[in-house]
Amino acid sequence: MLALLALLPIVVALVLMVGFRWPATRAMPLAWLAAVVGALFGWKLDPLYLAALSLHGVVTAVSVLIIVFGAIVILYTLKASGGMETIQWGMQQVTPDARIQTIIIGYMFTAFVEGAAGFGTPAALAAPLLISLGFPPLAAAVVCLVLNSFPVTFGAVGTPIVLGLRYVHPLVQRAIDAQVPGLPFETVEGFNALVGQWATVLHAPMIILLPIFVLGFMTRTFGEERSWKPGLRAWKFCVFAALAFLVPFLGFAWLVGPEFPSLIGGLVGLGLVVLGAKKGWFVPEETWTFGPRRGWDAEWTGEITAETTGELKPRMSQLMAWLPYILIGAILVVTRIPELGLKGPLSGVSIPFEGILGFENVNNGIAILYLPGTIPFVLVALLTVLLHRMPGPAVRQAWGESIAKMKNPAIALVFAVALVSIFRLSAVNPQGLPSMPLALAEVVAAGVGNAWPLVASFIGGLGSFITGSNTVSDLLFAEFQWGVATELGLSRVITVAAQATGGAMGNMVCIHNIVAVCAVVGLSGREGIILRRTVWPFLVYGLVVGLMASLLMLALFPDVF
Repeated sequence: MLALLALLPIVVALVLMVGFRWPATRAMPLAWLAAVVGALFGWKLDPLYLAALSLHGVVTAVSVLIIVFGAIVILYTLKASGGMETIQWGMQQVTPDARIQTIIIGYMFTAFVEGAAGFGTPAALAAPLLISLGFPPLAAAVVCLVLNSFPVTFGAVGTPIVLGLRYVHPLVQRAIDAQVPGLPFETVEGFNALVGQWATVLHAPMIILLPIFVLGFMTRTFGEERSWKPGLRAWKFCVFAALAFLVPFLGFAWLVGPEFPSLIGGLVGLGLVVLGAKKGWFVPEETWTFGPRRGWDAEWTGEITAETTGELKPRMSQLMAWLPYILIGAILVVTRIPELGLKGPLSGVSIPFEGILGFENVNNGIAILYLPGTIPFVLVALLTVLLHRMPGPAVRQAWGESIAKMKNPAIALVFAVALVSIFRLSAVNPQGLPSMPLALAEVVAAGVGNAWPLVASFIGGLGSFITGSNTVSDLLFAEFQWGVATELGLSRVITVAAQATGGAMGNMVCIHNIVAVCAVVGLSGREGIILRRTVWPFLVYGLVVGLMASLLMLALFPDVF
């Protein structure tokens, strides 16, 4: 019964958004209400406590909205300054082929940004870039959500591994102290590294297959010919790009640690793929585009489109046009690596909300200087005004349009994240019951039994779907995954690695990210349409990871670890 009550808000959101095509602005308030009802009757939570949890979610939603606003204001500032038109022109010189542009921006650029920043930043930056190159906004959103999956396990300089597994660390230390025979790690850090290493192996098949699938899906759904064939004809370039990313991705995970695989893989891969595109390596002979706008379906476009009337012209040098993005990447790296000394001071500046409505366990805060929305997004947007010598009216127009775009995502995100807070903090209840997502996961585990390796990654995906974060998914479920593996005599390392991998693939379908990217590309209200398209690669990804986890356990880990 508890599992059914916990499932109800998820079902409400899916049925309304996917089945009835409701916008998130209408569906998420009802999903939140379903969570409130379940928490009241199943977990016997005090109504005032539920109000406090909802306000906790509002604070988190404000943090997310600052990121969304920063991404939007960067886009509109570059459009007003002529920088975006210059980027469009320059990318056309690299390649006019939309399939190759997808790999450069949607695959490599997002992987680098994910490795540096995480937390929904990549799609918010990459999707507007694709729109500027002539992509339908719906295509840009779907491509960026699906491809921003495998790098997420190591996003924000390894945060999902380094911080997300912290509730497992006491169990790991207990095993170390007991000197369990054959233990494949000697320290908690060694356990983190081992989980990261095997997570890269679980990701590896889809790192190669996913871009091929995405291009085929893109040409089938958004191409004039409505066929998979144009996308699949670029398979050689996809494999080249995948290997350019995968080799440093694996190398850094196995030789260095979990902090840099995605960041270095994206950076090295981006350089090699741009070079390959310029040189024509593995690029299909024919050029593929989305065709004239008059042939596009109405649901593909929203409030934001590329400015493509007339011939594109460079309004400044390519370096000056790309300089805001270069600054964003550099600032993200400098402020996210602890050894450089800025992460601590910036993350320590917070607007606190402690003891909300008098409840000691309900605390939140807005790390105002550490949010990507402020530093670097808004900071770089202000610097761009000076760098691109923008006149006052253009600046006012860019900021005015950005502020106007925030209404719908604000409504959707406030209720979505309030629901997340109820889910997470329902663990504190008068009956000593497990939290709502943990109750749901326990029922799934009891029903699946020894087939757990096939579904472990879907639990990680469920966590990301609910919370919008691989890190939070790992915090919710990694300890639970360890317990299930112990109970069933499965490899705990591979099971936790499947959790970390599943949390990454859940990025494709989480409401949090879908609402955010819809806001950035001007598609607020189309969240259900996007979710219907991203759920299929999510299911395929989970199936492949499940098969890989099962094979690894059979072949390499016959013992309990």
